[in-house]
Amino acid sequence: MSNNVITTGSPWSVFSGPNLGYVMEQYELFLQNPDEVDSELASLFQQFGAPVLEETSSGAQVAQTGDFNKVLAAVKLADAIRAFGHYGADVYPLKDRPLDFSKIEPQAYGLTDADLAELPASLFLNNVPANVSNGKQAIDYLRSLYTEKIGFEYAHVEDQSERNWIQSKIESGFFKQKLSADEKKAVLEKLTRVENFEKFIHKTFVGQKRFSIEGLDTLVVLIDEIVKSAEKDQMKFLQIGMAHRGRLNVLTHIVNKPYAMMFADFAHVPNDYFFPEDGSIEITKGWTGDVKYHMGATYHKPSGLTVKLAYNPSHLEVVSPVVTGSTRAAQEDTSNPGEPVQDTSKALAVLVHGDAAFSGEGIVQETFNYAGTKGFSTGGSIHIISNNMIGFTTEYYDSRSTHYSSDVAKGYGIPIVHVNADDPEAVIQVAKFAFEYRQMFGKDILIDLIGYRRFGHNETDDPTVTNPKTYLIVDKHPTVRELYGERVVNEGIVTKEFVEQLNQEIYGEMQKSYDHVKAVGEEKGHHLEVEIPEEVKQPYPQLETGVSAEELKQINEELLAWPENFEPQNKLARILKRRVEALETGKIDWGHAETLAFASILREGNPIRLTGQDAQRGTFSQRHLVLHDKNNGSEWTPLHNISGAKASFSVFNSPLTEAAIVGYEYGYNLENEKALTIWEAQFGDFANMAQVMFDNFITAARSKWGLKSGLVLLLPNGMEGQGPEHSAARIERYLQLCAENNWIVANCSNAGNYFHLLRRQAKMLGTEGVRPLVVATPKSLLRHPLAAATLEQLSEGKFEEVIEQPGLGQNPKKVERIILASGKVTIDLAEAIKDGEGFEKLHILRIEQLYPFPMEKLSEIIARYPNAKEIVWVQEEPRNQGPWKFALEYLFELAEGKKVRYVGRPEMSSTSEGDMDSHKVAQAKVINDALADL
Repeated sequence: MSNNVITTGSPWSVFSGPNLGYVMEQYELFLQNPDEVDSELASLFQQFGAPVLEETSSGAQVAQTGDFNKVLAAVKLADAIRAFGHYGADVYPLKDRPLDFSKIEPQAYGLTDADLAELPASLFLNNVPANVSNGKQAIDYLRSLYTEKIGFEYAHVEDQSERNWIQSKIESGFFKQKLSADEKKAVLEKLTRVENFEKFIHKTFVGQKRFSIEGLDTLVVLIDEIVKSAEKDQMKFLQIGMAHRGRLNVLTHIVNKPYAMMFADFAHVPNDYFFPEDGSIEITKGWTGDVKYHMGATYHKPSGLTVKLAYNPSHLEVVSPVVTGSTRAAQEDTSNPGEPVQDTSKALAVLVHGDAAFSGEGIVQETFNYAGTKGFSTGGSIHIISNNMIGFTTEYYDSRSTHYSSDVAKGYGIPIVHVNADDPEAVIQVAKFAFEYRQMFGKDILIDLIGYRRFGHNETDDPTVTNPKTYLIVDKHPTVRELYGERVVNEGIVTKEFVEQLNQEIYGEMQKSYDHVKAVGEEKGHHLEVEIPEEVKQPYPQLETGVSAEELKQINEELLAWPENFEPQNKLARILKRRVEALETGKIDWGHAETLAFASILREGNPIRLTGQDAQRGTFSQRHLVLHDKNNGSEWTPLHNISGAKASFSVFNSPLTEAAIVGYEYGYNLENEKALTIWEAQFGDFANMAQVMFDNFITAARSKWGLKSGLVLLLPNGMEGQGPEHSAARIERYLQLCAENNWIVANCSNAGNYFHLLRRQAKMLGTEGVRPLVVATPKSLLRHPLAAATLEQLSEGKFEEVIEQPGLGQNPKKVERIILASGKVTIDLAEAIKDGEGFEKLHILRIEQLYPFPMEKLSEIIARYPNAKEIVWVQEEPRNQGPWKFALEYLFELAEGKKVRYVGRPEMSSTSEGDMDSHKVAQAKVINDALADL
């Protein structure tokens, strides 16, 4: 008997006389030594407690004449049906998978039908239906609940109250509820629209890819029912994430993108001509554009619910964290100081997965993993596997090692419901159940919608080449519209003539829309060029980012004002108290400057959200935004207690996940465009794991889809002898992605400049000119005196794209070598030249902003040194890495005939040396070579 399912009814009522006495003796033994009791009987004791004699009739008579082991076996059979019935459920439309009834047959437990008939139905069911009068009928009823068109997996759910609730829903007949005649007609119409949409495109736009939904048509019915449930609960936002298969149908029939707009996309007619006049649809566009099955849209329903389908690249599953992050932002009120106020009833994420991708892509597991954490929970997402039983051309037995593609979700205690996609009414009940579960328990739930793929991977693919057996079955299998049309005809809801007329009318409606598109295209042309917006072409405007000295002093005092009964760890308290004098001594270190920037941004009304694997303390113990009482572990967040703050602040230590968390924060920022949203890598090159998010979303979403983001990425960077994976942030990869002013890439060498960089970014949020910000942040420079800021710099300064090395370049005519460098190596050079004495021939320019490359400022500075003979690029990274190759073209333009030279490590396959001694030798050589012969 499974310990994870709940037997219905009390088993003790079937025992009496000597049998009950025996059971009671066994219970006494169980209390003393459970291991000596039969495991099945022990399970009953664990579940139901002490055996109690009840005043019943038939059960007692059975127990007097029969073997109580039969009762235990019957209970075990019932629980097996609940736990394993899904293996025998009729959930495969093509009926091409063997079903397994071995664990739910009476004979497997030594039982006959006669044995079961002698037992009371109440042993198995809490609420016995009127047509069920004995144990045999009760078992048959249970089998009908658990093995028809829906299969349930919930034995792995840890919480007993959840299991009880799910079991009650199943066994109360919830999933056997009938639709009304009008509801059935509405389902038929929806299926007719879904099918005809695909057929019309297939016939009208021959050979054009659309990645059709056919074989999983009821995906639209499923999502539509979830949307209806959200409307009934007065939700404000529902956000959908899905890949390309079926996307166009969901756009059309869930997000309400008009047929004319969709057909215009296929006909290469600008769809702007066909926008609904009521403004209910929002679609953003970039200037490079994207294929139609990557595009998204927003639909404002008359009920007040906003439904969004997120834009998504071809990379399967990567949109899931983006959508959950966006959903979290939609749930939060960030307008007041302190923690944001989250209301999970405001917004819901619906995530549609492919079956092969669900089990194959690790980001699915990452998304499940953070779903229950404080910083990333959204009160539960509804996951749907759009299961067509194949991955491109790969059969299920080659794409995973598990029975179901959904099995990865079991480890997170998530209920799983498998449903036959050819039964629309079962699909509807599953949708209602999933929504109700999410609302009840605030957890994720997974629907495995099992269908098939009627055609190949795309409309140019012939699936019979690789999957001939499957497609012999598919070719003969009627569509779900045909099946359901026959069903409602047989039920007397409609006539055959009605079904056929509806089919013709809807196809005719689509033909009329396309005819209109053709006419408009002939009249107005087929091409609409979209240029880069002027705001994107321009560099950041000059913004006032200084904060008055008086305000900074007040903020500083408040940051260090802890409650009387709060006692931080002694060493930390001493470190933080040094910040009292830092404003006067000009020793404001990196973490201090950052916190002051955060506080001032909150006062100006921008909420802040910062996440990362050690974000609260900082990987290098530099930040300490959340303090812990050394006596009781209670927390104190100083930034929640800044006077004059007009927005919320949150900082969360994230799971050990890069890709999903970067995607989550990107999504959060898209939804809350005024929030300064920051993700910090533990070490810069750990961000490699999130490369797909940089390539496909953060750098390109504006040009492809017209989506604006101001996300900030902090990437600890610096060659400091910590080995290859703890050195360079691989900044060359971000520079390679630079184009069209798509983001800012900075490598600051000074805490004050970082302060102004953050404040400049905050001021650009919510404007047309906003763009993401990548910052290569320091490690050893976090507390380095030469990287510290002064109060005057914070109050009167601004972000400097280029910083000239103090003490150098005082006699312009004597300067022969100009060094350009960025980041930590500039401080290494500064240490080597000290006050600059003896280096009259040298000037050093720190490139604090690598992209957009500060050509104008550099040209102005270099022009002051007419006798300069060479421009030398110095970097600590190997020659084939770092900014060198990115900067080279700019350097030649700046040089105007001067020699351009590289100084740094030679080309290397690794990012750095593997030990401190080798590092010191190599780093010393870089500095020595840069300063040689001066």
